[in-house]
Amino acid sequence: MRSGLVIFFMLLSQSAFADQDPNRLTDRIAQDLQIEEAVFIECFKPVNPEPDKYPSGAEQRANKAILLPCLQNANPAITNDRLDAVMDKYRPEGAFRK
Repeated sequence: MRSGLVIFFMLLSQSAFADQDPNRLTDRIAQDLQIEEAVFIECFKPVNPEPDKYPSGAEQRANKAILLPCLQNANPAITNDRLDAVMDKYRPEGAFRK
């Protein structure tokens, strides 16, 4: 039972961290995507980036499958290429698509 509670609180803290990550400039990302910051934060919550690490191709596709449709609900003009460009622009560890 105790280990279950520990895992629960670890997962809870991870999702809270994702939307309060001081290295992710959510206000600027949202502005560039022409959506509200709260929308970006909500769409990003289920995404699981690894800090200070470039995601593998599989991780990129899995995260994009979650993030892009959610963002497009707020702004249908957001394309895959536009999302890549904006996310690379503000990625704390720098762009990896050069």
